[in-house]
Amino acid sequence: MLAETRRRHLLDLIARQGFATLDELVKSLGVSESTVRRDLETLDLTGAIKRTHGGAVFQGELRALPALEDRVTTAALEKQVIGRATAALVEEGDTVLLDGGTTTLEVARSLLGRSLQIVTNSLPIAQLVASCPSIDLILIGGYVYPRTGVALGPLAIATMQGIRVRKAVLGAGGIVAEGIYNSNLLLVETERQMMSCGQEVIIVADHTKFGRLALARLCGLEEVQHLVVDSGLGAEDRAMMERAGVTIHLASLAAENAEGRANANGTLRSDGLRKDA
Repeated sequence: MLAETRRRHLLDLIARQGFATLDELVKSLGVSESTVRRDLETLDLTGAIKRTHGGAVFQGELRALPALEDRVTTAALEKQVIGRATAALVEEGDTVLLDGGTTTLEVARSLLGRSLQIVTNSLPIAQLVASCPSIDLILIGGYVYPRTGVALGPLAIATMQGIRVRKAVLGAGGIVAEGIYNSNLLLVETERQMMSCGQEVIIVADHTKFGRLALARLCGLEEVQHLVVDSGLGAEDRAMMERAGVTIHLASLAAENAEGRANANGTLRSDGLRKDA
């Protein structure tokens, strides 16, 4: 089999599952492990996949529900960077609860290949992580909102009442001085229960969510421990969050690209985060 043909097969296999282990790829193609490793290195350089410990993650888009597809292109680059930065806050062996949404989907993508337990009410996130053997998946049931594939309502809330997690990661529809808001009343009720499950609450939001109101108030700013946001965050909004006692983690491509320089001068962390006290 020609190298180019073999790599197309590899990419197809990884794309169908979102994540594939090295053993799976070796068995599927019937070639040596060293050959697969070399092909993965080549595909990684093209940006089509990302190599992980023991496998590879597809870097393209999974087929999503219509409403999710409508939103995934909004601040897409910022969401990807936020996803990688949030994943850097997660330790091996953690139990993490992921809310549904385009930004939390990027968090899930960056967690593939890690040894974790992931709890989620999102069908797209569950679809992404279900094929990753190192992740234990706990799917929360309930009324599935048809536009986004997220389980909401009394059944979802009841399921979570017996669950405790190390970190609860939630998105936001709007952030103002009065608190954090989202656009769906059922979603907000479910997210409040999610917050009660977590030892730490992490809000992930790109800078465009600041200064915007949504239909329902989720919580006050002081109820959140961490905010992961892109470097477009304005000075006033940053000060607002700091006054509420929230630890801000600024995620940027510049930080990621400067990893080598950061290790030398100590100004940035090697995981691509800039943590502002």
